[in-house]
Amino acid sequence: MSGINKVILVGHLGKDPEVRHLDGGVTVASFPLATSETFNKDGKRVEQTEWHNIVLWRGLAEVASKYLQKGKLVYIEGKLRTRSFEDREKVKKYVTEVVAENFTILGRKSDFESSPTPAVATHSTPKHDDEFTNRGDLGGDIPF
Repeated sequence: MSGINKVILVGHLGKDPEVRHLDGGVTVASFPLATSETFNKDGKRVEQTEWHNIVLWRGLAEVASKYLQKGKLVYIEGKLRTRSFEDREKVKKYVTEVVAENFTILGRKSDFESSPTPAVATHSTPKHDDEFTNRGDLGGDIPF
């Protein structure tokens, strides 16, 4: 039996997507996404924020670069991937990322009036063997 690797997040972009064009014309975009939850601890309301590294490939990366900006609220579906890289001092490091398969821009209509309104708010990438697991060229010491 095979396992399931599915991630669903709703959060705000921590910065504009960083877009890179790799060898062969492959486009990749990445950005941090903040999710928050509120809970009671000792009778006080506490908010805890988690930061997630999001990666989008090819056409989905192109769409993200056009429509996503820092602060936007988005729904993201994808899968977890952990990769390793060497930093400038040749120290091996690991990073866990969410490879997005689709996203939906959320928010009020007024949120879209300051930027071009997408024809379709939900964007997805076709299923394929993403190059994520085979690529070591995402930037030596720049996971984000």
